[in-house]
Amino acid sequence: MRIATWNVNSVTARLPRLLDWLGTVEPDVVCLQEIKTSDETFPSDAVGALGYEVATHGTGRWNGVAILSRVGIADERRGLVDEPGYQPEDAMFASTEPRAMGATCGGVRVWTVYVPNGREVGHPHYEYKLAWLAALRATVAAELTERFVVMGDFNIAPTNDDVWDASAVHGATHISEPERAALASLRDLGLTDVVPRALKYDTPYTYWDYRAGMFHKNMGMRIDLVYANDAVTVTDAYVDRDARKGTGPSDHAPVVVDIDL
Repeated sequence: MRIATWNVNSVTARLPRLLDWLGTVEPDVVCLQEIKTSDETFPSDAVGALGYEVATHGTGRWNGVAILSRVGIADERRGLVDEPGYQPEDAMFASTEPRAMGATCGGVRVWTVYVPNGREVGHPHYEYKLAWLAALRATVAAELTERFVVMGDFNIAPTNDDVWDASAVHGATHISEPERAALASLRDLGLTDVVPRALKYDTPYTYWDYRAGMFHKNMGMRIDLVYANDAVTVTDAYVDRDARKGTGPSDHAPVVVDIDL
């Protein structure tokens, strides 16, 4: 089975590229993040024409996640256990955001996650990020099955080797110790960051800011991760850097993982 994760940064803006990529790479299960569309407006017909069932969790404008599958979708779950909400500065009440969804696809329990950015250390959004990660751990702990994968845009670089220059983002989000500790706590449940285990070359980045030619300078970060338990046998994995090239790409590249069932 071939599984993949991709922060598409608007499925509407990226639809032609997504359809072309699906037809070329032919993944069996794809986890999407930052779809920026509602459940009703997701292009299910266009994706379905390629043989994919679709499950979405989106409200429009921002955030949103989806699962595409050619091997079935069952037991869908939207949201996390005791998922926290976020209260923006201009809002009166906190609200939960569509950032996580799970489903069983071809005998594998799959979760797609779009972890909050955090903005900056000490910001209320950073505290929200840590609370959200705690809810994610509680959900994974309750859901662990024989074959389990949680993947997506974690907005955390696991080590300094996963950042082009850690000193350039020193003290910022994505590399702070509390965030990395939350990732370590997730791994302690019996999960492994499978991409470094499977790659046959230096671990590449998955995200490059649009500004200042950072992609061409390879000034990126590895923040799109695939975590799986030991029952998931990985035979190959790669970051599809080509999908970040060309006109109008997402600022993230897909991560593709082949597993042996």
